Amino acid sequence: MDFASHYLEDARTVARIYKGLADGAIAQVDDEQFAASLGDEENSIALIIKHMAGNLRSRWTDFFTTDGEKPDRDRDSEFELTGTDDRAALLEAWEAGWATFLGVLDGLTPADFDRPVTIRGEPYTVLRAVERGVAHACYHVGQIVLLAKHFAGPEWRTLSIPRRQSQAFNADMAAKQGR
Repeated sequence: MDFASHYLEDARTVARIYKGLADGAIAQVDDEQFAASLGDEENSIALIIKHMAGNLRSRWTDFFTTDGEKPDRDRDSEFELTGTDDRAALLEAWEAGWATFLGVLDGLTPADFDRPVTIRGEPYTVLRAVERGVAHACYHVGQIVLLAKHFAGPEWRTLSIPRRQSQAFNADMAAKQGR
């Protein structure tokens, strides 16, 4: 397999892993915690989800044929909750945005690496656009996980290797691999 094929496989895997982390974190907070922020200048999980949904929809809809910053996107409004921004509506938009992003990633081939795309009027390579999209998603997923862990407190269920259990995890992995 060539570099481009390996890269696309990895980008798809990483995007799905981070979406799963966010979904696992979101599931651990109630509606009040979902909309709570740590301060006046910080975003809530709800706002991060709203922003990501808008970003993913804008960037990945008609990926090759339109600018990634769609004229109907109002980025500033993604950081304000309105009366229609309940958890169900935000999660529906979140799922739609991720479906768009993952659908484009799944459809890309190594031949697409030479195709140009545009984001905010700037020319991008497909590689750069994918890297930017995955990095942006990972950045905000980290914020979601941090907030969910904070609000869940002692009820938090880890999404990775539990504290003080790394050696046991490594031993289990080695046993599974026959080492």
